[in-house]
Amino acid sequence: MPVSRDTAPEPHSAGSPDNADTVSQNGTSPQRDQSPLASTSVQTSAEPVWIKPGSAEFRRISIALFLAGYATFSLIYCVQPLLPELANHFAVGPAESSLALSLTTGFLAFAILLAGAVSEAAGRKQLMLVSMCVASILNLIAPFLSDWHAFLVVRALEGLILGGVPAVAMAYLAEEIDPKGLGMAMGIYISGTAIGGLSGRVVIGFLTDLFGWHVALGAMGALGLFAALGFAVLLPASRNFVRRPGFQVRYHLRAWSGHLTHAGLPFVFLIGAFAMGCFVTIFNYVGFRLSDAPYGLSQSQIGLIFVVYLCGSVTSSIAGALSDKLGRGPVLVVGLFLAGLGVALTIMDSLIGIIGGIVILTSGFFVAHSIASGWVGRLANGAKGHASSLYLLAYYLGSSIMGSAGGWFWAQGGWNAVAGFAGTLLVCALLCGLYLWRLVSIAEQVTISSQIEQDAGELQGELADARQGSL
Repeated sequence: MPVSRDTAPEPHSAGSPDNADTVSQNGTSPQRDQSPLASTSVQTSAEPVWIKPGSAEFRRISIALFLAGYATFSLIYCVQPLLPELANHFAVGPAESSLALSLTTGFLAFAILLAGAVSEAAGRKQLMLVSMCVASILNLIAPFLSDWHAFLVVRALEGLILGGVPAVAMAYLAEEIDPKGLGMAMGIYISGTAIGGLSGRVVIGFLTDLFGWHVALGAMGALGLFAALGFAVLLPASRNFVRRPGFQVRYHLRAWSGHLTHAGLPFVFLIGAFAMGCFVTIFNYVGFRLSDAPYGLSQSQIGLIFVVYLCGSVTSSIAGALSDKLGRGPVLVVGLFLAGLGVALTIMDSLIGIIGGIVILTSGFFVAHSIASGWVGRLANGAKGHASSLYLLAYYLGSSIMGSAGGWFWAQGGWNAVAGFAGTLLVCALLCGLYLWRLVSIAEQVTISSQIEQDAGELQGELADARQGSL
């Protein structure tokens, strides 16, 4: 029976815990058998209370998760433009100064894997809110630290704590939003991450020029707290989430294992890893190219290239809405093709061509990321927080490992080698996407055929009963 939205508690159960938390891949419901690859959410013994697209609650959730994405990624990346300032202030080298960012993202990847598991006991909204508040406070503390190693510890803790947002946000949306509007809601959340990444890299540069890096870094922490306040006010408590008290190691291992042996989910994880690896590789090394002759751009001019993240914000929202109408497969493939075109254009000698290529790459990447992240929640049979954490673990490992590997290609063959490596990663993502699209299409056809057969059987039974009654 539907529960009033205003009184629905966080641990509200949509069914029995045994049914809700299963990681079995048969995806059965009391009504009919359903393939785990079909693009519909698995039903428990009670019907989920979906939030419909276009409703006031849908808008509230969209804004709240946008704020969560903004706060998380602005806090993560706000130190990237400050690396030269940090090197001068703490008297460390450029490589060591980069630890202020790499430690954050490294601990983030680790934390994401555990965040989905922790949220099964702590609750979705509570974990996200605590993560945003604590990370923002740490960002406020960081400018007052005079010791470099203490600064690094704070940055590492930020990454560890912020892992409570990305995986859980995806799981919350998959559990609460009507499947017909999930793509749009996920796209809006991803657009928040894009604008957060933009703000962290670009806005802080202007604040630093005006007030110094100490004030700028503190200001980003204050913005994170304001975003957390808006998030707390706007986001409704979960309705379809089933709380599991305690940290049950066997359950979590079984959940992760179930997703990794799923027929389709591992391909979604690989798409995230390959696409993010390509994206980070290009952005890691394009600055080296543009700072050299014949371009000779300054660091501030190179930093402005990150404004193209606005394209990602727009295209991720559009992609989400299109996927609800056209299906995820075709939109994902188009996004990867766009990203490949963008990489190819960066090989040009023209500065306009290079920047245009980066714009197209960014647009295509965020289309692919939006679709892939939304697909995780649709394919996962229960334990959606675990599935989201595995996707984001692959996503950030792709960023870390493949982004670093791109440096070898830069040293060996310059930009053409970097572009070739990035293009190869996109081809791998495309092959995974095509295979997954075909797999899901077949599964959905089987599901439809099974439903038609079931309906036909029920109709024949009703006719037989009618004839019996007439006799």
